[in-house]
Amino acid sequence: MAIERLFIANRGEIAVRIVRAAQALGIHAIQAHSEADTDMLAVKLADEAICIGPAPSKDSYLNIEAVLKAAKDTGADAIHPGYGFLSESPRFARAVEAAGLIFVGPTADTIERMGDKVAARQAAIAAGVPVVPGSEGRIDVEDALKVAAEIGYPVMIKAAAGGGGRGIRIASNEAELRTLAPQAKAEAEAAFGDGGLYIERAILSPRHIEVQILGDGDTAVHCFERECSLQRRRQKVWEEAGAACLDEPTREALCASAVALAKAVNYRGAGTLEYLYDEATNAFYFIEMNTRIQVEHPVTEMLTGVDLVAEMINVCGGAKLSMTQDQITRSGHAIEVRICAEDPFMQFMPWPGVVSKLVEPKGEGVRFDHFLSEGYQIPPFYDSLLGKVIVHAPTRNEAIDKLVIALTELEIGGTKTTVPLHLALAADPEVRKGAFHTQWLEPWLAAGHLTATKGDAA
Repeated sequence: MAIERLFIANRGEIAVRIVRAAQALGIHAIQAHSEADTDMLAVKLADEAICIGPAPSKDSYLNIEAVLKAAKDTGADAIHPGYGFLSESPRFARAVEAAGLIFVGPTADTIERMGDKVAARQAAIAAGVPVVPGSEGRIDVEDALKVAAEIGYPVMIKAAAGGGGRGIRIASNEAELRTLAPQAKAEAEAAFGDGGLYIERAILSPRHIEVQILGDGDTAVHCFERECSLQRRRQKVWEEAGAACLDEPTREALCASAVALAKAVNYRGAGTLEYLYDEATNAFYFIEMNTRIQVEHPVTEMLTGVDLVAEMINVCGGAKLSMTQDQITRSGHAIEVRICAEDPFMQFMPWPGVVSKLVEPKGEGVRFDHFLSEGYQIPPFYDSLLGKVIVHAPTRNEAIDKLVIALTELEIGGTKTTVPLHLALAADPEVRKGAFHTQWLEPWLAAGHLTATKGDAA
């Protein structure tokens, strides 16, 4: 059945994105919000809005019962979870379907299978997708020691459940593995309620490459790749499409492997397969799948012209994919940077406040996804992401130049933001050359490169 009334169970800039996509499709958009989010932009833009609880996310955006009651009370026939919160909860997906509503995303079984990193790894192996050498399932410390001896140190100890960099440790030898594995287990239990671990060989200084896929449950296509190697505390800061470090045969093999895995699990909706790329050996390894729309999806939309959110709404409403692989082409280069309410000169301390002024960057190939308005009180209860500046140009260098202009035009008064970080990165010769990896940014910050450019970038 086609979706007619879509309930958006999220907040912030992704809620605005979904509201606009739904309305462009002629779908009635119903926006959920907490008591702290009454005045956010998505509430103002939606056709209808409903409060689902107090400010703490556990009482609102993470409250399955409250979300389902609000969806039913407003006559919704589908729920879009956005990213974060309940977007990768198989329990939520099952509850939505049990209530007779459409979940805009993959099936609960797919979320469960691909959300467990061990099960996802096994699915990848079965589909012929290369994975980092490591354990074949959940293991205890003694088994980890045996596997590490076989694959060689250093090894990465990872939580089987969850993500966001939680429950990860790197051990360089047996003594470190004995010490760090219990720590990773405890952190995983606290963060995800699941202390399961597995280990894999640590690829030193890798690039982080991911492939955007779309599926309708029967077939799947890719929308090429993104590079997300510039990370702080394993959180992405700056994303690009495509990955300039890949040659064409490697790109083709990488994207084909992602489609093979998506087809193998009968994927429905938009999803992303993440890989580590070892530049020294030109080898790539699957690490995990995100069974949802991602923060960085706009760079892929700018690169390909495909509306990923609209497509996922349509296929989850029962339609087939509207395009075949040969109809998806890429042009130029796109870059996205995350604008957070944080002070980059004070260890990225969160900085909620009232938006006293808002000037958006404009121009061809410039996009600013956000949820702000002048007078808006940035709440202190949630993620600090305010929005994303996305640019597209014929070449990577031109995209960086355009990014600098866009960031200079952007004004968000009343708060500190991470704009100075991005201006400093754009001015760095190594970033200009694309000579970075997943462990590059933190030493760059520690060396004082941002401080050195404070006067120019602020």
